[in-house]
Amino acid sequence: MSYFGDSGSGCGSYSNNRNCESVDGNSEIEMRFESDSGGSADESHNHLMGMEEKLTREERRRRRRATPKYRKAHASRERVRVEAFNGSFANLRSLLPTLPPDKRLSKIEILRLAICYIAYLNHVLER
Repeated sequence: MSYFGDSGSGCGSYSNNRNCESVDGNSEIEMRFESDSGGSADESHNHLMGMEEKLTREERRRRRRATPKYRKAHASRERVRVEAFNGSFANLRSLLPTLPPDKRLSKIEILRLAICYIAYLNHVLER
């Protein structure tokens, strides 16, 4: 009750170009082996390098996003975003009168209560 009513692939797995990124993400370890058709390792390597050049922008972005370094940075940014979001909800919640005052509200309840409270204040001002 309120005062105003109830209104990709990770390290260790093989990619198409047979390269594996090192754990620290700073260097690449090139892996060569003979192709199934009996060609040399160099021929296989040249063929695979040609495939790498034909990757679309989206494929290159997916590979970059699959690196542990990228995932860690993304998780950190997401954590900061969620903390700011939750802090804003806590701030909004502190401005809303409820009975009891320390009642725990969900985010949707906070938004609905804020809408009702703003409508109530608008109504009071129009009198």
